[in-house]
Amino acid sequence: MPLRPELTQAAVPLIEEVEVMDEQGRVRPAYLPGERPLTVYLDKRELVTLMTLGGAPEALVLGYLRNQRLVESIEDIAAVQVDWETESAAVTTRAGRQLPDIEDRTAKRIVTTGCGQGTMFGSLMEEIDATRLPDGARLDQATLYGIIDTIRLQQSVYKQAGSVHGCALFRGTELLMFVEDVGRHNAVDAIAGKMWLEGMSGEDKVFYTTGRLTSEMVIKGAQMGIPFLLSRSGVTQMGYQMARRVNLTLFARCTGKHFLLYTGRERFIYTPVAQSVA
Repeated sequence: MPLRPELTQAAVPLIEEVEVMDEQGRVRPAYLPGERPLTVYLDKRELVTLMTLGGAPEALVLGYLRNQRLVESIEDIAAVQVDWETESAAVTTRAGRQLPDIEDRTAKRIVTTGCGQGTMFGSLMEEIDATRLPDGARLDQATLYGIIDTIRLQQSVYKQAGSVHGCALFRGTELLMFVEDVGRHNAVDAIAGKMWLEGMSGEDKVFYTTGRLTSEMVIKGAQMGIPFLLSRSGVTQMGYQMARRVNLTLFARCTGKHFLLYTGRERFIYTPVAQSVA
């Protein structure tokens, strides 16, 4: 059996009820999503402070370490201990198994457009050309619509309180994971952490996010080995260029029966939609 890290179970309530007054002077309840700072320490080295909803903090930390390439294997992590009293997550590796060049890796930070996180380490851009996504993966139009519809019906913090982003992992139209957080990067990291913990590959998966598709989102999707990335929002110029660079199939503006396919058309099985005759 592969070694698994010891994890706390430190999820916290996702929403808080408050009183508000509306435009007609009526006082009524409203709901706010949580937002908490969580400072990550790797073998007592401070890495970053993430602003998070707090629904899956251990998975968030694992995914952050994976996507930033700061620890090579899940088996190298002995424990992740989240303590909300100190607003910290202490990661302990087995015999100090963080990467030997961690000083250099963490020396250069790139400020990104991510909300709730917004940094990545410079070495990631140097490694992205080694990423290879499966050419043989296929997604048909009916499955795409099924994914969009599943997300539309999904119960969420967003529907109750707004102000959060959601990410989901699919196999076909089967929803495997759904995570919300104050930033889309945190949500994708939490799913990456769950996949890492379960030893789950991405080659037959589809990733959905409510947030815009920036270069960092594309990089993280590619690092997880997922060939399909969908969003109800738009794409940045660098996100588009990065998707072409790693040959990732990129869909945006996915709502109802509408979508825009930007890159990786060879993986998509298109079904022409019959046009109504006036």
